[in-house]
Amino acid sequence: MKIPKSHPRYESLKRRDKLVAGIEAGITSLHGLIAHGRGEAFDYLMGERTLESALRATEVAAALLLMAKRPVLSVNGNVAALASKEMVILSGLINAPLEVNLFHRTEERVKRIKELLEREGAKHVLGDKPDSRIPGIEHARALATREGIYSADVVLAPLEDGDRCEALIAMGKKVITIDLNPLSRTSRYATVSIVDDIERALRNLISVIETKREEQQQRQQQHGHGYSSNSFNLDALLRAYDYDNKANLKAAIKEIATRLIGKIGNE
Repeated sequence: MKIPKSHPRYESLKRRDKLVAGIEAGITSLHGLIAHGRGEAFDYLMGERTLESALRATEVAAALLLMAKRPVLSVNGNVAALASKEMVILSGLINAPLEVNLFHRTEERVKRIKELLEREGAKHVLGDKPDSRIPGIEHARALATREGIYSADVVLAPLEDGDRCEALIAMGKKVITIDLNPLSRTSRYATVSIVDDIERALRNLISVIETKREEQQQRQQQHGHGYSSNSFNLDALLRAYDYDNKANLKAAIKEIATRLIGKIGNE
């Protein structure tokens, strides 16, 4: 079915079609549809738009990724179906490997996701030959690559499971997640939670990183090649941004509530 662009929920319906196509291609699991539906409900409540709190989180996430020594981008079935192109672009921008990681793991699905990412232009995709395990997780998402997520200092893990997010934090990593549900365990455990649709969030993140890279290059030209943006650690960066993830999540909930109250009052 061709969705007319005049449909009021055109973008949302396009995402549903992407996930259905992902299932048909052996990339997305049926369970992923249920998870997406839960997030889509929150997107509907926030007016299918990027909140100010999400933009703030995106700024901090961009800085964390640029300052990281070993950033890694985690890709599951829903991420692959919805935003493989954007993940590959981001990977190239910050020179970070992509690592396929699945809850309902089969080697065939891992292979197909890796092939999809490579067709989009990815140069470095891990996950098909895991050689490590994340402590504290009993299911397949514990599998990791020592070259990738296991040794990363910053992990971008969109649409993540709460227990894996908590386990990565326990390993001492900074975790950036993209999750439409500000109440989820993932959102609450992560270092930085971007409460937004994954496609909008990644486009914003790419734009912010491109801008920050340009600013960094300008500073290097002004101060000489000895200048480094990694002159302080990641915890210092969070303090410099005065960023509190729980406070930002509360701001997101308040933005959603304010919009809903306004809609009722205007009818």
